[in-house]
Amino acid sequence: MTTRIHERTQLDPAELDEVLALLDSASDVDGVSPVSEHVLLHLRHGGEREARNLLAREPSGRLVGYAHLDPTDLVGGGAAELAVHPEHRNHGIGKTLVRGLEERTDDGRLRLWAHGRLPGAQALAERLGYREARVLWQLRRSLLSGLPPVELPDGVTLRSFVVGQDEQAWTEVNNRAFADHPDQGGWTLRQIQTREKEPWFDPEGFLLAVREDGSIGGFHWTKIHGRGASAAHHHGGEHAHEPIGEVYALGVDPSMQGQRLGPALTAAGLRYLRSRGLAQVMLYVDESNSAAVALYERLGFTRWDVDVNYRRPASR
Repeated sequence: MTTRIHERTQLDPAELDEVLALLDSASDVDGVSPVSEHVLLHLRHGGEREARNLLAREPSGRLVGYAHLDPTDLVGGGAAELAVHPEHRNHGIGKTLVRGLEERTDDGRLRLWAHGRLPGAQALAERLGYREARVLWQLRRSLLSGLPPVELPDGVTLRSFVVGQDEQAWTEVNNRAFADHPDQGGWTLRQIQTREKEPWFDPEGFLLAVREDGSIGGFHWTKIHGRGASAAHHHGGEHAHEPIGEVYALGVDPSMQGQRLGPALTAAGLRYLRSRGLAQVMLYVDESNSAAVALYERLGFTRWDVDVNYRRPASR
């Protein structure tokens, strides 16, 4: 049966409903969202006008596959994610989507994200010549066990984020803290304002470490999954039946390094999540960031799941 690929920059309401239903079906079967928070935000709020959505349809018109191509850095290899409806797997639809994505990038080079290290995704990547290039661990810990104390540096206090006031200052601190990070660095006001519209956004749980002059020295942005509409992270998804907290973003201004502000902010965020009645917390960290992995493991986090970025080696 021939599958046809249709490209859209923006989905109409009917197409959006189809895509979200397909993603939900895949999530229910796989136990993890096939696409990241970035893609879900793009779908729900419009996202980048240059983004490319590929819809794989049967001759009958039924949607059987979906792929999203990030419009940024296409020359370096565009970032892409895809999903195939569980009832239509093993029929070449994934391969068709990947080939369609490759045709829309420079030299056909892609950064393919797969969530959960599922056997089907691994097999597809290997068949098409892709290899693991980056691994993102999901770590978890109980909030019911002992939590570390909040020991702030002298002259630093904690307060919650104020919508309409703190966006610009927070963005500047975030971009300094994550200057070399592929996902969290280089944010714009639009990115935080988009997240403020999400049902999970909770300014009370967006903790800012403020210096005596009022400037932001660091932050711990927490998130709760499983209450209200479900939402996925910038590289993974969480469709938990029980609510779970997340260390969504934790950063310290470079000028505050060496004062143990990071551990204090971590502890404050974990205590906030526990105060909301949650029993567990999760976070994402690069496997290659051994210092961060070691820090979180010392705080009681253990490895739970993994997201993998695949790339095809450059031909010689």
